[in-house]
Amino acid sequence: MITHPLTPTQMAPVARQKEVLALCLLVLCMLALSLSASAQNSTFIIFDPPGAIGTAPTSINSAGTITGSYSDANSAQHGFIRTRNGAFITFDVPGATQYFPPLGINPAGVIMGNYLDASFAEHGFVRALEGSFTAFDDSFLTSINPAGAITGVHGTHGFVRDRDGTFTNLDVPGSTFTIPEGINAAGEITGFYYDASGVGHGFLRSCQGTFITFDPPGAISITPLPAGAAYTTPVGINQAGEITGYYSDSGGNYSVHGFVRSRDGAFTIIDGPGSAGFTKALGIGGAGTTMGIYYDDNGGQHAFVRSRDGTFTTFDPPGSYTYPTSINTAGAITGDYNGHGFLRTPDNN
Repeated sequence: MITHPLTPTQMAPVARQKEVLALCLLVLCMLALSLSASAQNSTFIIFDPPGAIGTAPTSINSAGTITGSYSDANSAQHGFIRTRNGAFITFDVPGATQYFPPLGINPAGVIMGNYLDASFAEHGFVRALEGSFTAFDDSFLTSINPAGAITGVHGTHGFVRDRDGTFTNLDVPGSTFTIPEGINAAGEITGFYYDASGVGHGFLRSCQGTFITFDPPGAISITPLPAGAAYTTPVGINQAGEITGYYSDSGGNYSVHGFVRSRDGAFTIIDGPGSAGFTKALGIGGAGTTMGIYYDDNGGQHAFVRSRDGTFTTFDPPGSYTYPTSINTAGAITGDYNGHGFLRTPDNN
């Protein structure tokens, strides 16, 4: 390349121009960083109930209250509630010898979950805000909405229990097994079911009781299911009727992708950046924000949050195993961090 040296007289104004340009670029960069930080900053709090040696948060409500379970030094399991200000309430379900971590908490502070009794019989439970319990024999509860309606499974049948105690069976027509996984404030329910061939599909049940079945484009539809694969598995529905979950395609073992299904039935497929073909969307917030996990090309697991516009953010504190379990309407996320609980709060909370 041929260069043309400048004279000292010519160099002076050029140097000043470069200084001004550099200063302008610096200001712009600082402004951009400030805006980026404002948009992306979040607080990350690690927590454990007093005496816990292992903490498993499972659900966060719109008020920022978290529920889950923990193990004490004697390996006994207990339920817990962490309030927005960080105070803990612990509880034990009468007759329980083993917990599955409580699976849901609604805005009123009503908690639902499951446990085994001394005979290893399975029960669902609901804990009211004041601490009273209601048990559901031979049932596994899966979700609760703001009105207190609860979904669950009894045998091979799904059901919904309204706040007034009315039970309604939830069986997709032609299904052999129906598993509801999420219910929103309007009473819309999503989940998955198995058809007569043993293939799993997603479903949406309207508040009037009609069913729509669905699969993302290319979803696997063979049986037996290959190792590491997943049929269409919706896991949650927000107030806008958007559904999230994950599925496998024909790309081989462990070829798993996240998805969002809009109210009009359109699909958005979610794959982590540089992922090794394994991404699971595990929850959806009120603004269409999804969260979940993905594996990179080296097999490392990462947690992620993805906004409706497609902005993808990985969040992993250094040296951590981070597994998000729940996102609320404001985008706050809770989950497991190396055996401890965590709360990730966006900067707008």
